[in-house]
Amino acid sequence: MSAPSEPRVLRSILGGQQVDGVGTRPNVNPSDLDDVVCVASVADARVAEDAVEAAAEAFPAWSHTTPWQRAEILDRAGSEVLARADELGDLLAREEGKTYPEARGEVVRAGQILKYFSGVALQPHGLALDSVRPGIEVTVTREPVGVVSVITPWNFPIAIPAWKIAPALAFGNTVVFKPADLVPASAWELVDILGRAGLPDGVLNLVLGRGSEVGPVLTGSRRVDAITFTGSVSTGRGILASTAGTGVKVQLELGGKNPLVVTGHADLDVAVECAVQGGFGSTGQRCTASSILVVTDDIHDAFVDAMTARMDAWTVGDARTSGTDMGPVVDESQLAQDRHYLDLARSEGAYVIGGVEVPSATSGHFLAPALAVGTAIDHTINQEEVFGPVMSVVRAADYHEALALANTSTMNLSAGIVTTDLAEAAHFRRNSKAGMVMVNLPTAGVDFHVPFGGRGESSHGPREQGPAAVEFFTVSKTSYTAPGIP
Repeated sequence: MSAPSEPRVLRSILGGQQVDGVGTRPNVNPSDLDDVVCVASVADARVAEDAVEAAAEAFPAWSHTTPWQRAEILDRAGSEVLARADELGDLLAREEGKTYPEARGEVVRAGQILKYFSGVALQPHGLALDSVRPGIEVTVTREPVGVVSVITPWNFPIAIPAWKIAPALAFGNTVVFKPADLVPASAWELVDILGRAGLPDGVLNLVLGRGSEVGPVLTGSRRVDAITFTGSVSTGRGILASTAGTGVKVQLELGGKNPLVVTGHADLDVAVECAVQGGFGSTGQRCTASSILVVTDDIHDAFVDAMTARMDAWTVGDARTSGTDMGPVVDESQLAQDRHYLDLARSEGAYVIGGVEVPSATSGHFLAPALAVGTAIDHTINQEEVFGPVMSVVRAADYHEALALANTSTMNLSAGIVTTDLAEAAHFRRNSKAGMVMVNLPTAGVDFHVPFGGRGESSHGPREQGPAAVEFFTVSKTSYTAPGIP
């Protein structure tokens, strides 16, 4: 897993051609700041405009391809992603910082998503009905939306692009794809694979540019018909406000402030494992991460003691080193944000276990997992998304108070409960306000063939993934046909 001596330069891809930007940005390994993974040629607004134009020009022909043509391309791309899982997983771990097993697993998921939507492309999505009026036939068909702007975050640099791009292509749309600045390499590889799998030029275009520069084009161009975005609540609100009067379809997946309830009926080992995997997996940098641990009084102290022991044994280090449990925080800005919230927790009366910077043989952004104990639900750390290996503990008198505390979040993406009591589990599933509910499982970790999304500030628009994808990436048309006059 040695790094190349000279980093390659990655360029935007428009209409099948690589295009230079107006500057460059190094892509730095967060496990080793001396390791430059690649150099991205940074696009400007003109490149973004050209990408939208290329997608618009490619749309008429691509939208009239057969489902079989689209399915074959997605299937070939999925096969290559799976065949290269070791290589692409190493690249992902190197540029984003999640451990190699997690990174490889994400690559496999991307390949599975591509193959899943190759099958979806062949499924029937329309209806043929009899009218309530004699002799008239009714058909309901699904047609592609048009040009779709796909804007993705850095924390899942190949899986999230795959689960947006694959359904867009499966239903006959063309795409302009802008990945996060921190992860150009995984994005570039995905686009390259899809191109070599047979996508016509212009169907999928890659823009490697800063959001402040290219974002207004990708969300404001009159040639863009739909926008799917995953990122911060503030940026999502801005997109929604800017498109309110245009009629553009908008799909937003934003923040998550996800509670995990642990009751006195929980198996303690299961509870600790769910918390650790949900809160510290992927360095806690995922919108479904367990953030607030709501623990009933009868198990609180034992749970905190068990968590402390588990955290002491947690290995933090280079993402590509065997035996590493948790890789680095993605960059200096995110590390500063994590420290900021831990300082706030202390100032509001919490006792913080862990959360110290970890020395390493390489210069990386290494932070030990942190647990803020003794917090109240209205403390800042329990109201705002930290997006790091930081969890807080809130004590509840009993299950019913724990449920009420868990439901205070305004970013209701995922929620979980650990209990062996079937009545508690069933009650929580029915009464949780989250879009996704886990029982005796980490709050993070979802399947690709079922809907994904939250409630409140967490999501806007139709759900992502699985059968729900048809709602966003197509438009419905109802047609009536009467017999002709003889």
